[in-house]
Amino acid sequence: MSAFDLTNISFNEILTASFALFAVIDILGSIPVLIAFKNKVGDISAWRATIVSGLLMLIFFFLGEQFLGILGLDVSSFAIAGSIVLFILGLEMVLGLEFFKSDNNPKAGSIVPIAFPLIAGSGTLTTVMSIKSLYHQYNILIALLINLIVIFLALKSLNRLEKILGQSGIIVIRKFFGVILIAIAVKMFRTNIHI
Repeated sequence: MSAFDLTNISFNEILTASFALFAVIDILGSIPVLIAFKNKVGDISAWRATIVSGLLMLIFFFLGEQFLGILGLDVSSFAIAGSIVLFILGLEMVLGLEFFKSDNNPKAGSIVPIAFPLIAGSGTLTTVMSIKSLYHQYNILIALLINLIVIFLALKSLNRLEKILGQSGIIVIRKFFGVILIAIAVKMFRTNIHI
């Protein structure tokens, strides 16, 4: 078996994994927060924020399992815990509630509040680790790359996106991806539960 087998690449898996990550990262829903932060500290480095968040996701993708092994946990247990977190995040997006409180420090620079925890926060890292139980790693890596491109483009065009979407458009998008996230969480829970 070759190191890279193209038969493992699935458009459906890439699409579903991309939507799952897109929903959790919620870059469009974060536009108001990003614009407010930009107005406080000045220009945001789109390249730096994208690269740092991408590195965090890749580190957790490749080394997350070893880290779990040190803690005495298996991937299925982590995936079930991750599905519960994703379910709650989806509820947040749909119902407009805030279960997870974020600590926003405008003086910390573009890396700390934007790359982590806004983009590559606990929800994103949990998702990256959890979807390994559902999809092939090639498809997840392609989905990660697609999301990093979207993140970069969104950070580069914050003002334009705000004008195009408007407040009501951002709310509709958040709710739509919230429902998708809840459905993915239920599927992840069903796949990994062994009673």
